[in-house]
Amino acid sequence: MNVEFSRFSPDDADALVEFLTGEEWPFHASVQEETAIRRRVADGVYDDADNRTFWLVSDGERAGLVRLHDLTDWTPMFDLRIRAAWRGRGLGTATLKWLTGYLFEQFPAFNRIEANTRQDNLAMRAVFRRCGYVKESHYREAWPAPDGPVYDSVGYAILRRDWVSGTTTLPDWDDEPTSVA
Repeated sequence: MNVEFSRFSPDDADALVEFLTGEEWPFHASVQEETAIRRRVADGVYDDADNRTFWLVSDGERAGLVRLHDLTDWTPMFDLRIRAAWRGRGLGTATLKWLTGYLFEQFPAFNRIEANTRQDNLAMRAVFRRCGYVKESHYREAWPAPDGPVYDSVGYAILRRDWVSGTTTLPDWDDEPTSVA
């Protein structure tokens, strides 16, 4: 898949509004409204010291958007949205590989990258595993959906050392004492 990553500019506000309001985003917690999107653009939420946003451009079309955030923290996170017509074509995998390399190369102090998704977002969970991310958390009934149900939230992360070596280090899930004193 040929995909390019074009950095978001505040001049892209109209395109962002169309992108976020013109599609259903079934695995995202909030419904996007034009006024709120424009206010967030004006406030620099999509591109400032703590955030960078990139369009995913494939075949000349803005097929998706990835927002990197918490860039001034120790552990960055991201939000990935792919248009319905582009889902299932490998764009998620290409984007996750790109953003992992981008973050570790551009920010040498970062030791890990985190992300969360809903438990029922099986496609994204497969992308995480394919790209070397490891499941680190499972929060029961932690992700309220706009249509009413509350889903589990599942957390994944990749360590710099695993990215460099191409390996995965699993959490120590058996670190609790077997008896209580």
